[in-house]
Amino acid sequence: MGDWKDALASLRDSGDLPEPDASSANEDIHDESPAEKTAGDVIHIVFEKKGRKGKSATIAEGFTCSDEELAALASRLKQRLATGGSARGGEILIQGDCRDRLARALRQEGYKVK
Repeated sequence: MGDWKDALASLRDSGDLPEPDASSANEDIHDESPAEKTAGDVIHIVFEKKGRKGKSATIAEGFTCSDEELAALASRLKQRLATGGSARGGEILIQGDCRDRLARALRQEGYKVK
């Protein structure tokens, strides 16, 4: 049996395999980075203690990304801050008072924080 490249070339030459389209091959390469996607987002960090049975929570709100991207970001932040939390509805909730550390971590991810 011959080389796989030779077999592929013979399939292409016979017309059974279409030529690769150069524009579609490079689409994934020019995908935006997370920092570029979120450059317009301004994230507000709020500290809440009310309605949580005395437990404090730091909430980052103002995300416009999809729920999957938000969950992935929340997971990275929780690992970096060594705390628990959740993500839903355009907000990330981090357990405890970690406003400064959360703001610093979000800036490193490419978000504008107020």
